[in-house]
Amino acid sequence: MTERVITPRHRGFLFLDSHPAGCRRLVEDMWQAAVPGPAATPTGDGPVALVIGSSAGYGLAATIAGLRRVGIRGVGVCFEKGSSERRTATAGWYRTAATAELATQAGRDMVFLNGDAFADEMKDQVADLLKQRFGGRLDHLIYSVAAPRRTDPDTGTLHASVLKPIGQAHRTKTLVFDDQGAGEIKEVETHPAVGDDIEQTVAVMGGADWERWIDHLADRGLLANGFTTAALSYIGSPLTAAIYRHGTIGSAKAHLEATARTLTARLEKLVGGRAVTSVNGAAVTQSSTAIPGIALYVGLLRGVLGEGMVPPLAQLTDLWDRLTGARPLDLDEEGRVRLDTWELAPDVQTAVAERWQAATTDNIAQLADLDWFHGEVQRLYGFAVPGVDYTAPVATDVPWPRHAS
Repeated sequence: MTERVITPRHRGFLFLDSHPAGCRRLVEDMWQAAVPGPAATPTGDGPVALVIGSSAGYGLAATIAGLRRVGIRGVGVCFEKGSSERRTATAGWYRTAATAELATQAGRDMVFLNGDAFADEMKDQVADLLKQRFGGRLDHLIYSVAAPRRTDPDTGTLHASVLKPIGQAHRTKTLVFDDQGAGEIKEVETHPAVGDDIEQTVAVMGGADWERWIDHLADRGLLANGFTTAALSYIGSPLTAAIYRHGTIGSAKAHLEATARTLTARLEKLVGGRAVTSVNGAAVTQSSTAIPGIALYVGLLRGVLGEGMVPPLAQLTDLWDRLTGARPLDLDEEGRVRLDTWELAPDVQTAVAERWQAATTDNIAQLADLDWFHGEVQRLYGFAVPGVDYTAPVATDVPWPRHAS
């Protein structure tokens, strides 16, 4: 097994390698932080769940919170790359291996599949597993997919999503770091959507694939009575609305929310079920760091709230409580679960907006929590994790978790 010392190499917020031991320690810390619920029995016969996008961000939090809080069993789907001679495996690969091991130790039968969630072949594989291994029923489905492109299974057309404003160009402040980790404020301009940019983005990031998953599983008779499904979403601040909620990605999120209403009408008749979108609060994720202005906003938000920021694991614990009936499934007027109220509280947004207006390279270290943000970006790839010896060689070719047939 190949071992080497891994040091962080990156281009901006994109890291070229990941650290296996750091990724594992992060998962172990999340596992310990998750609070088991009263329904999480040690017998391993908890509700059957499918988490699509289980290896990163809110999808990883949904998987760990589900395993610990509810005692779920079932399937996690993600798309990760293994190690090669030149590169380590992706961070999600290492996180999945660690999650699978902890689930097994806890007596949870959780199978992890690596492949394209948009493909019908993956849907067939999951359906077969649910039928053969999990009694032919599915109680919950969490949909947490952020992808740059999607091939339509019916037409074979490749759609590509874009992060663009709609109507006119948008100029915004953004946060970058130099090689020493010092923050710098720059202004960037993003050109508006043209042609079919909006339709392309909706085709990738809207509700089409979520609905296709539900159709596929329903056609196989795999949805249990009372089945619930949640697609994870985000609204965010007025400060980022032009590039996010009012931009191409916002059109996709609106489509996702409309899909939830369509699915609910069908699921209620079919199995007494329900579909919702869960609007989560801000977090540092591999997807969010690519959006202009988001890094600055999240850093300032942390500067205002400090430890008052609610981490993804706590948010997804809350969501599981609502989906399983431990807490009421309260919805807003658009039919959405709101887990972002702490972020969008008026006093919080006012304080962040004041700091945003005042932010310059000279004062950003006083207005934003740069150490936290920079550390969070590194931790996405397994670096800057307390308790990990980064001078020690580590094995990079960690196997994908196997499951007994």
